[in-house]
Amino acid sequence: MRIPGQRVKRTRLVQTDRLIVAVEVEMVIPESDPSEPCLESDTVELLRAVHEHAVDGDIAWLKTRGKVYQLVDAA
Repeated sequence: MRIPGQRVKRTRLVQTDRLIVAVEVEMVIPESDPSEPCLESDTVELLRAVHEHAVDGDIAWLKTRGKVYQLVDAA
């Protein structure tokens, strides 16, 4: 179900212990409460999927969804 209102693009960060994924998502500023942008259920599901793939270390899949930053150990 789509919430009526203005659509805006924002970057959300999904973080695990070894990875951070920057994902551009669409948020909506609802007509009924324009105080701040909200996530729709489809976007929340996408962010959950990104987190699950990040936990599994599926970097190839994550690269199709956003920018992937990986922790590297210093020598």
